[in-house]
Amino acid sequence: MWDRIEPLMPADPVRGRRWANHRRTLEAIAWKYRTNSPWRDLPNELGPFQTAHKRLIRWALDGTWEMILTALLAAADADDDIDWTVSLDPTVIRAHQHAAGARKRGAAHSGEPADHALGRSRGGLSTKVHLAADGHARPLAFTITAGQAGDAPAFETVMSRIRIPRVGPGRPRTRPLAVLADRAYSSRAIRSYLRRRNIRTVIPQPSDHVGHRLRRGRLGGRPPGFDSEAYKQRNAVQRCINRLKQWRGLATRTDRLAIAYQAALHLAGILIWTRR
Repeated sequence: MWDRIEPLMPADPVRGRRWANHRRTLEAIAWKYRTNSPWRDLPNELGPFQTAHKRLIRWALDGTWEMILTALLAAADADDDIDWTVSLDPTVIRAHQHAAGARKRGAAHSGEPADHALGRSRGGLSTKVHLAADGHARPLAFTITAGQAGDAPAFETVMSRIRIPRVGPGRPRTRPLAVLADRAYSSRAIRSYLRRRNIRTVIPQPSDHVGHRLRRGRLGGRPPGFDSEAYKQRNAVQRCINRLKQWRGLATRTDRLAIAYQAALHLAGILIWTRR
């Protein structure tokens, strides 16, 4: 796994002190989120916790984590190892009390949302991860919002983040063959968006939409197409969520900053793709 990741890591700065060992720092961050232990409990052999935490934030701000994941996705696409039948679904992440308390007035870091992607839903303080997975239950793109946010408003944001460069010449691939999602995504706007991009839509209609169309008679139009057999593959996104939640630091959020939590999601995705 390290042989795949090492060429993608940032080079040492031209001036100033050299970076601490990248592999040890990466293992320190992975250990913290796999166990959900406090940063100060990091084992001595993994180096100072300040180094690992600062590196997590710095590489989140400059896009290093996302760049590494994108490079691994590009290599997988070049090997024809991505199943482009894409499934979408969100999952709610309970927030620990340690996740609260970040300053609310003004973002502490560029790219940090004002609400820190924290909100109150029925389960209390939480964050929602909106995820797109390929047909083999591996993450392609995600975004995070406050826990009370709806599913459908984040749909186009997640779709816009599916952007996999070609290893050779050509434009990045951004269009799946099909999109599978549950009834929460059954809106006219989403269906029109997928139709414009010539993406096959596999989304069931809610019963109230069906009833409303039938009450209108001929004015209600034809029902949208739905392939029940293809819909059975939507479990891929649920399996991907289960794989991510094996990391205890992702199953329960303890980070005050949304960019730190999202960087940990990127790291989990990186390690999933290096195992292919």
